[in-house]
Amino acid sequence: MQSHEEQIRQLAEPLLSSEGMELVLVECLKMQSRWLVRIYMDREGGVTVDDCARISNQLGDLLDVHDVPPGPYTLEVSSPGLDRPLDRDRDFLKYRGSRIRLRLGEKIEGRRNFCVDLLDYEDGSDGKVLVVQADGRTFRIPRRAVVKANLEYTL
Repeated sequence: MQSHEEQIRQLAEPLLSSEGMELVLVECLKMQSRWLVRIYMDREGGVTVDDCARISNQLGDLLDVHDVPPGPYTLEVSSPGLDRPLDRDRDFLKYRGSRIRLRLGEKIEGRRNFCVDLLDYEDGSDGKVLVVQADGRTFRIPRRAVVKANLEYTL
């Protein structure tokens, strides 16, 4: 059975694509009395408030028709911001050479949080691997160990 996030992704991607936009991330969180659905989208040149409102209305109708998530929900639609989340393989490939922040599910050398340079994203013997550099050292971090990844905004 598909997660609510995956169901929402399948509904949102064609809609955003038809509007010339890219779906960056879907978050679906169960709150006390309702769901919180967050959609991050982008396009060349950025998205406007009007874009967010239009997509919110259209996507809200799709979610209602498909009853995803089940029950009441709040829908938030926005741009990914300067600290853009990195979620899919294509994100890690696109932002090679960039500075990123990582939060890991397991400690590496006693740390879960890293601010690193993303050198590469490649196939490893046990799945995808981020090749990163921090403090003059190179680390190979399994993708499955990454809980959250974002671009690091620098001036």
